[in-house]
Amino acid sequence: MQRQRLPIFKNKDHIIYLLEKYQTLVLVGETGCGKSTQIPQVKLNQIFNVSCSIATLNRKQFDCIKYLLEAGWCADGKKIGITEPRRVAVTSLANRVADERNCILGTTVGYCIRFDDYTDETTRIKYMTEGILLRELMRDPLLTSYSVIILDEVHERTLLTDIIMGLLKKIIRKRKSLRIIVSSATVDAEELRDFFNVNTMKDSNKNNAVIMSVEGRLYPVDVFFLKEPVANYINGVVDTALKIHNTEESGDILAFLTGLDEVDQAVSLLSEYAKLIKDDKQKLLPLPMYGSLSNAEQLKVFWRAAKDTRKVIIATNIAETSITIPNIVYVIDCGFVKIPWFEAETQTNSLVIVPISKASANQRAGRAGRVRTGKIFRLYTEETYAELFEAIPPEMQRSDLAPAILQLKALGIDNVLRFNFPSAPPSKNLVAGLELLYTLDAIDSNGDLTMPLGLTMAEIPLEPVLAKSCEIGCSEEITTIFAMLQVQNVFIQPGGGQSALKARIAHRKFEVEEGDLLTLLNVYTAFEQNKTPAWCQKYFLNHKVLRRATEIRVQMHKMLKHLDIPLVSCNGNVQQILKCLTAGLFPKAAYLHYTGTYRTVRGNKDLYIHPNSCLYTLKQPQWLLFCEILQTNKTYMKDLTVIQPEMLLDAAPHFYERTSLESV
Repeated sequence: MQRQRLPIFKNKDHIIYLLEKYQTLVLVGETGCGKSTQIPQVKLNQIFNVSCSIATLNRKQFDCIKYLLEAGWCADGKKIGITEPRRVAVTSLANRVADERNCILGTTVGYCIRFDDYTDETTRIKYMTEGILLRELMRDPLLTSYSVIILDEVHERTLLTDIIMGLLKKIIRKRKSLRIIVSSATVDAEELRDFFNVNTMKDSNKNNAVIMSVEGRLYPVDVFFLKEPVANYINGVVDTALKIHNTEESGDILAFLTGLDEVDQAVSLLSEYAKLIKDDKQKLLPLPMYGSLSNAEQLKVFWRAAKDTRKVIIATNIAETSITIPNIVYVIDCGFVKIPWFEAETQTNSLVIVPISKASANQRAGRAGRVRTGKIFRLYTEETYAELFEAIPPEMQRSDLAPAILQLKALGIDNVLRFNFPSAPPSKNLVAGLELLYTLDAIDSNGDLTMPLGLTMAEIPLEPVLAKSCEIGCSEEITTIFAMLQVQNVFIQPGGGQSALKARIAHRKFEVEEGDLLTLLNVYTAFEQNKTPAWCQKYFLNHKVLRRATEIRVQMHKMLKHLDIPLVSCNGNVQQILKCLTAGLFPKAAYLHYTGTYRTVRGNKDLYIHPNSCLYTLKQPQWLLFCEILQTNKTYMKDLTVIQPEMLLDAAPHFYERTSLESV
């Protein structure tokens, strides 16, 4: 049988034995050891539940679960939980497992991600993000409904991964029956084993964690480097994809870029070329792949193309590890990735484009050797590869820690400074996070969670700065704005010519001098009155994205109702909306400096208005709030709101002193 040919099959008995003897198993599986999205036909008995997370439940993990079930780990009705850092794979995997079991998605097989819950009381196989598991911990601190927790793709070292590992280390001291499997393709196994080794005074010599390695199963991959660095890696990706299409044998292409804008630009260029291909030649089907795509759009990359068509999937790093796209033979690696980076001095969390690590480069190469011998084309030199870091620092060491601190406080971790993180965060980031939460009134002067505001903010699945705005005043308009912020590409931007001019004129009908967030509110308000695709086409708006925003908005309203937060409308009072936004977003304020650039009040970081903002061509306002910073050749502010400085003093008198504001 095919399953018996997988490398992990011969380790079945070892897995059961090690979990019987140890509480934690660090399972290191090389690329190709069976870690795929193909789901084996496993008949689940009637007395257990299975719970899984966002990313890809691969054959290796599914067989592990099968082995655990056969060994009786779920005989008492406990669940097996699996977490992964990617949202996109849970939807594709849940659909796939539901198809395997011939059931409707949301019944026996379901999934739960932020603002999407496809489960009911009959759900027995449930996929969830790390964030969902963290919220389950708030309701059940000892995870008493689980017998085994599997953490997958740990090598990505996201903020939530580190928090969950720290919490699980505390839980296994209380629950000796709980078992943990830490699973990854590339991970520092010894470091994690030592982290989970919980020795007690009675059993000081007893190890509680063990490492198990599974050999890989991968076709050869030919690696190609450039002789000279490429001037523009977006154009380099497009040119390389076209060369592969014209010269190489059949097989789909997967190309990596850093973000949504770059992906859409490359897809647009390839789509223009695809229209010029003659009927007698192989067709080209460019497809985007990034986290904010709708579920339906994400699933398209998994569909098998027609025999005369080659798929070219342009993706961010979400396709690097968590999901496996079938029939990929060629991979193009731009050599860069976009990561969050927090600056405590300015309280700004930027998205920074940096070179990838060697670990990421190897993961990208592994995408090519899944179905047959593959090729990877690296758009950088071999000397550049040799100079790359082995791995990118964990997110815990480079992120805004306010959301993490708030979650830990809600979980009863009073002394966050002494919490046992797998990687110790910088002390200045911890201090900055505590200061921000205090200013938001989420914690008091003793560092304790405030009631009910702090606890409510912890339960709202948004950043603390956004959660605070939901609590104040016009919640109807605020939830609409935040729902629109959860999606992207609301405005359709044609490539050029008359269509681009018509789109610009159409979009101006919604723009207001108060900025992008109020513009998004206007778009949604108009869409509510004219929900037809024809109306969206007339005004160059993305109908699918707006429908997705509607779904998120409905989920947010249900969430507020559950938290007893009343839905209140300000009935068009713009100043009230601006005050509500400032109440949470005050740390992300900037003023117009006499040099013509914007600067943060704290730290004097130079900022620029993003070209996609409706304020880009207008007279520069004196004061702004921004939701996001993107760092490329300049440091750009995105999703802007025009405010008055008095609003900052009313919202956060301790954060911004009157003298400091008057001095600018």
